[in-house]
Amino acid sequence: MSTTGSLIVYISIWWIVFFSILPIGIKSQNAKFTDELHGNDRGAPKNPEIKKKFLITTLITSIIFLVIYYLVSQNYLNLRGYLQ
Repeated sequence: MSTTGSLIVYISIWWIVFFSILPIGIKSQNAKFTDELHGNDRGAPKNPEIKKKFLITTLITSIIFLVIYYLVSQNYLNLRGYLQ
């Protein structure tokens, strides 16, 4: 697998995993306020913990990518061989 191909595969997997992990653990701000908050959506999460989710996403993506890279380097996932 080339460097460019590896980078494209890694980034694609990263975004898929990130969007899968993003809604986990979200708590909305559905609380009654005595003062009215302007410019804040009621459905916005209290603390989305984006840094934590970035780290978890990177860890999971690295593991998945290493498995895919190993399978490609050992010719278990060889599309060129199947197409010929």
